[in-house]
Amino acid sequence: MSGVWVFNNGVYRLESSPRRRVLVHLPSDEVVSSYSSLDRILRGLGWERYYGGDPDLYQFHKHSSIDLISLPKDFSKFCSVHMYDIVVKNPNVFHVRDM
Repeated sequence: MSGVWVFNNGVYRLESSPRRRVLVHLPSDEVVSSYSSLDRILRGLGWERYYGGDPDLYQFHKHSSIDLISLPKDFSKFCSVHMYDIVVKNPNVFHVRDM
């Protein structure tokens, strides 16, 4: 059993640990573990870096669409919301998996 024991109102209980989600590039089965690997994959799909002026964002734009992928500059803040945004804008190329 994994999780965290929490003491509340005189009672201990085990709370399961939250699942860690990862973004997977399906053709290579590669887990995206950094922005450098994501940058390489997205550029191969026709995405380009977009410098929109917000220093806290890492952004990509594709000339063939109106889509913009906006990610936090700090990869440790890259979460499932950002992962699903990438999945929706790149169907059949990425998948989000629980680890």
